[in-house]
Amino acid sequence: MRLMEGEHVGPFNLGNPGEFTMLELAKVVQETIDSNARIEFRPNTEDDPHKRKPDITKAKDLLGWQPKVSLQEGLPLMVSDFRQRVFGDHKEGSTTANTVSTA
Repeated sequence: MRLMEGEHVGPFNLGNPGEFTMLELAKVVQETIDSNARIEFRPNTEDDPHKRKPDITKAKDLLGWQPKVSLQEGLPLMVSDFRQRVFGDHKEGSTTANTVSTA
C-alpha cells in the first residue's frame, strides 16, 4: 500500500533476501506440498540469474519494508491459502502435481 499510495516510482524488489539454491527451494516445496514428489533436474535457461538474493535496500530505505516471514514459515501458509481458494478446503497431502522441477 505504501508503494501504491506513495510518491516513489520505479521497480521495488519485495523478495526475501535470503539466498538459496533451486534445489533447496525444490526440497522445501517438496516437504511442504508432497513428500513423494520427484525433483526433476533441467538445464538452466539463458536468462537464468546466477545470484538469487534480491536486493531489498530500496524497499527498506524508502518504504520501511522488509520480509517478516521466512520461506519455511510462509510456504505452508501460502499453500493452505491457495488450497482454500482453489479447492475450498485445507486437505493435507492433496496436490494437483507431483513433480518439482529445478533449473
